[in-house]
Amino acid sequence: MSDFWQHGDAFSLFLALVLLALSVASWVVIAWKWRLLRRVQLDVRRSVAAFWQAPHLTAAREQLPAFDRDGCVLPLVEATEQPLMGTLAGAGLRHEQLTRTLRDALHGVLRRLQWGQTVLATAGSIAPFVGLLGTVWGIFNALTGMAEAGQLTVDKIAGPVGEALVMTAFGLGVAIPAVLGYNLLGRRIGQIEAELEGFAHDLRGLLAGKD
Repeated sequence: MSDFWQHGDAFSLFLALVLLALSVASWVVIAWKWRLLRRVQLDVRRSVAAFWQAPHLTAAREQLPAFDRDGCVLPLVEATEQPLMGTLAGAGLRHEQLTRTLRDALHGVLRRLQWGQTVLATAGSIAPFVGLLGTVWGIFNALTGMAEAGQLTVDKIAGPVGEALVMTAFGLGVAIPAVLGYNLLGRRIGQIEAELEGFAHDLRGLLAGKD
């Protein structure tokens, strides 16, 4: 690999730096989101349990911030408190209004939780092709240089071609963790989404029944 950095041209070095940037970005997102989602999943369960164990709605609303550190449950409750009179959003039956406001609040929470997934999806999809491009470019340069020098022999080809193939391995080394991270984190986001949807459904039933 050290020979690659020493003998590679500007384009090869650029592709290697792109892969390095994708790798660093992927691991930062994976480490940060894994910690965040683990905390959110725990807080959502605690927040929902505390909400339903409260003696009344006001008390439930007041104690949520102590459990909901990342603000995933509280926005759903706050959405039901927004004044809707005099607007199209306030038209229709109460349960329809609640469905609309809770759905919008839930989508806002999920957008925050899904932040960074695009980085992992991008790294997982393009890194193998960037690595392959680096390999093809390296082999092309090696063969061109040997042909011009009149040294086109098997032993002379093996070294430069082997160095160029490192780029393909580098690309796969970036893509595989990114894809695994995307799938594992996406699964955890799906679990949190299911819990929030269940809470929103029960909250709508509670508030619609009070009117």
